Amino acid sequence: MVEPVSIDPPFRVPQPVIRQAWRELTFLHWSFDPAVVRPLIPAGLELDLWEGKCYVGLVPFILEDITAVRGPALPWLSRFNETNVRTYVLDRHGRRGVWFFSLDAARLAAVIGARISYGLPYYWAKMSVQRDGAQVRYRSRRRHGPPGETHIVVTPGEAIPDPSPLEIFLTARWRLFAYRNRQLFRADIDHPRWPLQRVAVNELEESLITAAGLPAPRGAPLAHFSAGIKVMTGWPERI
Repeated sequence: MVEPVSIDPPFRVPQPVIRQAWRELTFLHWSFDPAVVRPLIPAGLELDLWEGKCYVGLVPFILEDITAVRGPALPWLSRFNETNVRTYVLDRHGRRGVWFFSLDAARLAAVIGARISYGLPYYWAKMSVQRDGAQVRYRSRRRHGPPGETHIVVTPGEAIPDPSPLEIFLTARWRLFAYRNRQLFRADIDHPRWPLQRVAVNELEESLITAAGLPAPRGAPLAHFSAGIKVMTGWPERI
């Protein structure tokens, strides 16, 4: 049985280990032929499709206040910029979640820590997120790994009080999957409902999607913005 799509968290993380906040976040999504994406997903997971389409997301944002649940945030280590490339999957129990092709982060210690603890494909990058009047500017360039960079400029607009089913499907994800030591793991995530906004994409140059082994996306992306939320993350558990 497949877990239903839910705009609100369907469960609480009983013993969260990491707290963090995601700020100034833009969701950019393109549809892909599932046959192109499937070879990049490990056995044990299936693509979570919307009307037969597979969606790949490019998501830049500011990550701040990241720390152990019972520990204080450290000004330098606990705030940095991040951009991830992702798609949506199901495990063999029908649980929905995110599969990350890559996560670029501007803090080397965070890259090393996330690779070791969660088995996530983080890369160290030079990144910036800036407010320029009504616009938000994102820039990123990898320092190691497959070359990839972004230059994105957006203008957030009006709030979306009632997201469509597709908008909920693309943004409301309560679990991540990772592959570590030849095993699949999952980690549950708990946060409030996304406060989504319309957003105009003024400039968009990126090569992170092709760096992940996918073809270059075609056409304008589905775009959404959020000022941010606070998040609790559980420890990874073997599936």
